[in-house]
Amino acid sequence: MNMRQQLFSEKELAALAKKFREQSGKNKSEVARELGVHRATVSAAEERPELSLTKLRLRIIETYSSFKVEGPLYLLTKRST
Repeated sequence: MNMRQQLFSEKELAALAKKFREQSGKNKSEVARELGVHRATVSAAEERPELSLTKLRLRIIETYSSFKVEGPLYLLTKRST
């Protein structure tokens, strides 16, 4: 997957956070301790993209990968009447 200049959904960010945490060799408890959150919050950030945990997902990605996340970017579309 080429991740240069690509937009990601919350579901994709959650999957990337999990992927990079696992690649770093850290378990959820270690990440929680290092980032100052509860283990359950790390789990929710990785497994429940419908929850508003974007900032934590971005912190996990930036801490445990070589990527910097730039954004946010929101798409506005005209409602049909």
